[in-house]
Formats: sequence, C-alpha cells, structure tokens
Amino acid sequence: MILDETHDPARTSWVASANDHPDFPIQNLPLGVFSSPGEPARGGVAIGDRILDLSLAARSDLLSGPAKSAAEAGAGSTLNPLLGLAPAARRSLRQRLSELLAQGAPDRAEVETWLHAASDCVLHLPAAIGDYTDFYAGIHHALNVGRQFRPENPLLPNYKHVPIGYHGRASSIRPSGAPVSRPSGQRKAPDAEAPTFGPSQRLDLELELGVWIGQGNALGQPIAIGEAGDHIAGLCLLNDWSARDFQAWEYQPLGPFLAKNFMTTVSPWIITADALAPFRVAQPPRPQGDPRPMAYLWDEQDQAAGAYGIELEVLLSTAKMREQGLTPVSLSRGPASNLYWTLAQLVAHHTVGGCDLRPGDLLGTGTISTPDDSGLGSLLELTKGGAQAITLPTGETRTFLQDGDELAIAARAQADGRVSIGFGECRGVIEPAL
Repeated sequence: MILDETHDPARTSWVASANDHPDFPIQNLPLGVFSSPGEPARGGVAIGDRILDLSLAARSDLLSGPAKSAAEAGAGSTLNPLLGLAPAARRSLRQRLSELLAQGAPDRAEVETWLHAASDCVLHLPAAIGDYTDFYAGIHHALNVGRQFRPENPLLPNYKHVPIGYHGRASSIRPSGAPVSRPSGQRKAPDAEAPTFGPSQRLDLELELGVWIGQGNALGQPIAIGEAGDHIAGLCLLNDWSARDFQAWEYQPLGPFLAKNFMTTVSPWIITADALAPFRVAQPPRPQGDPRPMAYLWDEQDQAAGAYGIELEVLLSTAKMREQGLTPVSLSRGPASNLYWTLAQLVAHHTVGGCDLRPGDLLGTGTISTPDDSGLGSLLELTKGGAQAITLPTGETRTFLQDGDELAIAARAQADGRVSIGFGECRGVIEPAL
C-alpha cells in the first residue's frame, strides 16, 4: 500500500468538473475503454465529466519511460496489456497523468486536446474477460439465505475453512446500462410433482464487488498470500443477476447454472488498487471460536489492511416511478468490509492448486450484506424469501424484480481526511423474456 502525491486531498485539477466530482476527482483516475463518435474503442481515464484518451497520450512527448509504455499498453480496444504490466508501471502512468491534470500544470494546452466529453462517449467492458469466478465471501448473505432453508444449520461445515466459489460464464458479462432480458428455464414449486418451463418469476440482484486481475501466474505456480495484492489491478461494482426459482431447482449437486449465466453486469471503470490505497482498512476480526485460516490463507499485513472502506448502495426505480418523475428508492446501504475473506485470500485460494490467472480475469466477491436489515444485498434477503413485499412511493410492491424495473448499484470509497472517490454506477433495466 503506497501513498504518494496523487492521493493528496488538497490536489485539485484544472478540469473544473473534477473538483468535488462525486465519482471522478483527480484522486481517482480510473481506467476504462470508451469510444467517441465515429472512432474505435480505446483506453481512457475518467477525470470529472471528461475522458482522457490514452491513445493520444501515448503519442505525446509529455510521457516517457514506464508511464509512456503503460499508456501505449492501454491505448488499444482492451486494457489486458496494461493490466498485465507490473503494478509499478501503472503507478507511474497514474502519477504522470495526475501531475499533468493538476491545477497549474504548465502543459494544459496539449493535455486539453486529449479530453473528450464523457456524455458524448460510449463505455465498453474494460478488458476481454477470459475467465470469471464468483465467490461466496459475504458471510452475512450466506447466513441470511441459509436460515431460510436450513434454520438450524445455516452455514455448511466448510464455509469458515475455505473460500467457496464457482466458475461462472464470462461471455454474458456486460457493462452498465446493457438491458437484462428476463431468462426462461425450469423451475419446480415445492409442492409440484414435476418442473415447469417459463420466464423466471423470482428475478433478483446480487450486490458484489468485482476484482480485476492484473499480472497473472504460470500454470502450477500458486500466488502466495503475501503477494496476492500485487495481482489485483483494481475493483468495480458487480451485479450477478439471479433467477432464484431456477436456482432452487438446479443447484444440487453442482451449483447454479442457468440461474446465473444469462447476465452479469459490471460498472465500466476499473478503480485502481493505487487509487484505493488510502481507503484500506483492517479485516474485521473473526468471531471467537471461528477457525484460524490455514497458513496459505493467512498474512498479518493482509489482516491489518486487506479490507476497504467502501459504502455500497442499491437503488430501484420502476417504470411507473420514472413516468412520475420520482427519484430511485434506496433499498439498502452498507459497508464492503462485510466479507469473511479478504480479496487477497480469494486470489491465493484460487491459485493454490496451480490454476493460472490471466490479466483481465474477473472475480466476484459474492453478495455483500450486513448482519441486520440495513444493507442487504439481494431481494431474497430484503423480502425474506418473497414473504415480505417492499412498498414503493407509487404504491407498487415488489418481492422480486418486474419488467421495467431499473436496478442500480453505487459505491463510494471514504476515509477520514480523504477525498472520497466513486465507482460509477452498475445499472440495468429488466426487459421481458425473449
């Protein structure tokens, strides 16, 4: 965890919209892929309501050495080459861009030519995702859901010993704003003799953080827990849309399949590990009596600063609410530190058997929830399995998502004395089944 001049709360930018921007002040500088009208997709950096074009920065003499090499690696249609560089190279690019964008920088005139209005641009997935793994590290979600099905034994015996996860489908991951078609599949009511086929009636969200892998590892060469942080390039928001009725029927013995593979939505900006350095916090201590993780999962420094001071929020807007000009309703709000395992532990466990991770691979943390009802990360929890409907300002009620509903996830990294940074929204509108 390295703090430098790029984290200075007093630093402001000559890009006026960046100062006091809720998501993208100069202290953030997230990485993404964008296209402007009539131009191909290429790498960019968000600054206020502008996007800095890395393909233009890479050709400028204002960058040199590792910063220039990093800009060149990020100038294409995916950020995989940039993510695959050593963290120091990305840090060098961040430092140089922060210097060039800072108030009073002497080369403003040239750097202004690298900027595009974000409102004129389209955002894409930041990387070509080779593989996607979804973990189950949100212990409060696991407990809340487990109590619905196994009141006497909500957690299975392995949960506190091993990070639970499954390999998801990378091909159906989309950036924020992509429409979500209601999936069709098999479901079986508890009292039915046979399953039926049709559109999901219990469509849900899952509030997660996405973890973008930077440098990978060779097949058969595990990543040590003390080095795992260096392989995390940054974070995003992730909504792993879930068809709960399909999931209840199909998940045994191998876990969810059609219930999850129809769509996963991510926020399009990678909030870099460097930008998040001031917001690192201690991992919450394990309850007394819980087993200590095995040696390959334990690192004192990771326990001291392996979690993040990030506040997460889920917002819902129905078609009727939008027609009436009503603002979205906040369904829940809670901290991202409610994870039983650190992100470094997830990476270390993923590779301990020899699995090779590659730049641009994506991990999901699993649903993040609070132990009380204030910050629940799914409707399955918020409505107690569909038994307690949520009443909206229009008088509409919801147990699960209906067609026309717009679901958004927002996040803010916060720490005392620091300029907060945002993630950009992870948003999707439910469309009817095909």
